[in-house]
Amino acid sequence: MTPVLVTGLPRSGTSWAGRMLAAGGELVYVNEPLNPLPRPGRSPGVLDAEVTHRFQYISADDDEVWLRAFTDTVALRYRFLAELRRNRAPYDLARMLRYGAAFTFGRLTGRRALLDDPFALLSAGWFAERLGCRVIVLIRDPVAFTGSWQRLGWTVYFHELLEQPLLVRDHPRVEELRPLVGSQDRLAKAAALWRVSTAVVTDLAARHPGILLVSYEELAADPLRGFRHLYDWAGLSWSPRAESRVSRACTAPASSGGAFAWHGLSRTAFRPMDSRRAPAEARSRLTPDETRRVLDLAYA
Repeated sequence: MTPVLVTGLPRSGTSWAGRMLAAGGELVYVNEPLNPLPRPGRSPGVLDAEVTHRFQYISADDDEVWLRAFTDTVALRYRFLAELRRNRAPYDLARMLRYGAAFTFGRLTGRRALLDDPFALLSAGWFAERLGCRVIVLIRDPVAFTGSWQRLGWTVYFHELLEQPLLVRDHPRVEELRPLVGSQDRLAKAAALWRVSTAVVTDLAARHPGILLVSYEELAADPLRGFRHLYDWAGLSWSPRAESRVSRACTAPASSGGAFAWHGLSRTAFRPMDSRRAPAEARSRLTPDETRRVLDLAYA
């Protein structure tokens, strides 16, 4: 059965899109197996392989471990013993039971795996070609994306990309990030990450018919129409259940819970929202001067 991968830079709406695609009940939601940080990452029950970098690059030249591990993941085979060897805290055991039950039930009932993973972005071609995934890549407006990272105080460490030789070989534009290694200019780094990653996935989509590029802003403006198209493209049924759940989740009033929070045992940041208001609110987080600078850097 064809798995689905939803990816895009962090804060590009992957959790939202993944949850909406899983709302129809045909998919088992798997959150960020390539996240190098524990909870949600570092779960060998979900992915029995060692993740060493953010944006871990996987290619067919060196993928024996990754192919074996992800074949188990998309087949919904949970590795209980591997999980117990690494994670035994009460939270981890609760997560193991949740994921183990979801994988087992999903496999027995013929459901497909949905991977929601921003850190798979630069490996989207491998997921499409080697795993046969239907890959959905969300691309957010660079001003809104950078504003979201600024508000959260996030940054990116480019050495984690540049010290992956196969990534640099296959996607030479990653070298554009080298001058910013060690920089404290978070705005410039976020804009550069957007520019380079967008160029990489645009090239990948041109070469792989299993990769679909989706504008976050267009999806947020008309979620019912947009998600119906994504359901069709991924081979999912647009049922009354799916339509109702998507409608409720995308028209909820704005949350007062802050800019970002993890929720639930799957550790996803998704919360119901009024999706039509989200793009404009995100763009307002930067000053006019910052906005102009981001646009200059993003489209350089």
